[in-house]
Amino acid sequence: MKFGKLTDISAVDFALPPEPATNEAILQGLSPAGCTLYIGCTGWSMPEWKGTYYPTKTPATRYLEHYSQQFNTIEFNSSHYTIPKVETVKRWKEQSTDDFVFCPKVFKYISHTKQLGMDGDNMARMMDSLIHLDEKLGPFFMQLPPYYSADRLPQLREFYERWPATVELHIELRHESWYKEAGILTELQQLTASYGHHLLITDVAGRRDMMHMRLCGDSLMVRWVGNSAANEERALLPTDKQRAQDWLSRISYYIHRGIKRVYFFTHEPDNILAPDIAAYICEQAESNPLITTRGPQRLDGGSQLTLFS
Repeated sequence: MKFGKLTDISAVDFALPPEPATNEAILQGLSPAGCTLYIGCTGWSMPEWKGTYYPTKTPATRYLEHYSQQFNTIEFNSSHYTIPKVETVKRWKEQSTDDFVFCPKVFKYISHTKQLGMDGDNMARMMDSLIHLDEKLGPFFMQLPPYYSADRLPQLREFYERWPATVELHIELRHESWYKEAGILTELQQLTASYGHHLLITDVAGRRDMMHMRLCGDSLMVRWVGNSAANEERALLPTDKQRAQDWLSRISYYIHRGIKRVYFFTHEPDNILAPDIAAYICEQAESNPLITTRGPQRLDGGSQLTLFS
């Protein structure tokens, strides 16, 4: 993900912001009952993972099969560019593991149009296609364009009313106006929660304002962008390790307050190292008895822990 990417991160404060006071009203309405941590990357078409996370001779036709054995979810970006055919969707369902869930990105002719697709049939067409994932259909996430500013909150309310009430939705807002005033962000949080939807949190070096930390219910989605470049040692930056640990601490707090589902998507430059940080997060999460998760395991005998020593 190139959005918010910086070439120099030396001056970036990666610490997680404190909990907003407005979260307390959300958390008080929840009850702790354990949590499923879904962790994944942004696509399965990664020949660079052959030999480490895919078997060396894996053909492209079996990438999804092996991806779903390594991860339990995916930030499914291809649905943003085209509405897939039903037979394709059914094939994806058949090729993935039983516990796998797809988190589709909303079709661009909905999210990136003036009327948010409310003046046509694209929303219905998208749902009619992806509903064939059945129990493997996870929450949708909608990335609104950089020009979508806070003065369009009334339109967002109308969109929430049109969105199917039974389909979980997480919204990513990029325009700076949503984050400049606490009152606007609080109004957005309350509106979104009232419709049973959620505000996606994006953790990226160049846009720390998008770390709003606003909860809207018992589900949380995070798009996490690291800064480690692939090299011969396949080493990750110490800042990426620390950021992962900080998120695990915050997620643990949320779980003890009643959050039941966390969708955590890891990005790295070219995504070559994205499974490495995902594996580390899952390994650390296994020590929490309230978390159910599974994550990637290297196939070449390499140890994840040595990457962070």
